[in-house]
Amino acid sequence: MAAELSSGVSMLTALLERVPYLPAAEVAEFVALWKRPVTLRRHDFLIQAGQVEHNLYFVVSGVLRIYYPSQDEEICVGFGYANNMVCSFPSFVANQPSDYCLQALKKCELLAISRADFSAFVEQNAAFARFWRLELERVLVGRIEREIDLLLPAPEQRLERLLQRSPHIFQLVPKKYIASYLRMTPETLSRLR
Repeated sequence: MAAELSSGVSMLTALLERVPYLPAAEVAEFVALWKRPVTLRRHDFLIQAGQVEHNLYFVVSGVLRIYYPSQDEEICVGFGYANNMVCSFPSFVANQPSDYCLQALKKCELLAISRADFSAFVEQNAAFARFWRLELERVLVGRIEREIDLLLPAPEQRLERLLQRSPHIFQLVPKKYIASYLRMTPETLSRLR
């Protein structure tokens, strides 16, 4: 577990050090708050619908799917993979039960920071508040692009947009989950690929 923690801390530090306006001392202070390593086996849940999200996670290794469990199907809405932060964001922000599930598609190593520690740090550090605002803006633009994808009637167009935005996803995620994400059957995805 110590090796995973060390590896995760190094990865998170390297990621944040690339942001030119984040002071090195604040990066070190922030990374020290990511205290809890989390290991998930394949198919383990990070969070299930109905649970409240209390942490933000940094994915060190592995892949997770984010899905909405409906009565008829599990609707894949996103993925989390190495060098990215992940959580059930609506639950994290509102401190209310999650509508989403986050499940490991393969073994995952993550680092966690509590909502309280994260919020307090961001509120006290202007550079990190700026970083978080810019990250939220980037994610929002991605969500808008995702909405456009879902509105396109032709499966070919949805696939093409995903290939342009995230071609690496096909090396990380099983095709049946990509098909769900694209709102098409696995057979349609196979025919188009």
